[in-house]
Amino acid sequence: MTRVKRGTTANKRREAVLKHAKGFKWGRKSKERSAKDALYHAWSYAFVGRKLKKREYRRLWQTRIDAGVRPHGLSYSRFIHALKQKKIELDRKVLSELAVNYPEVFQKIVSAVK
Repeated sequence: MTRVKRGTTANKRREAVLKHAKGFKWGRKSKERSAKDALYHAWSYAFVGRKLKKREYRRLWQTRIDAGVRPHGLSYSRFIHALKQKKIELDRKVLSELAVNYPEVFQKIVSAVK
């Protein structure tokens, strides 16, 4: 049987773990076991964070729309209900963008809904 040296695979794996842990504090950037543990936590937090991001942006859009329709004597929920009744299919992201950057266009949408 020929001799098999297994250093290359282990070294590649170790390098990959430490490369991902670059920028971590203390031993978590240089010690393989700590780095691996820190990465498992970091990746799970990142996964959760990607889901939370969608939630938080939707809340932001709703707040912006609500702030935009209040001066016109409407609430957010009544405005969205009226949009659905009139079959105006603009999503919250677009509506909030209009409310913030193009108030005159947003005002026309609100007047069309009233």
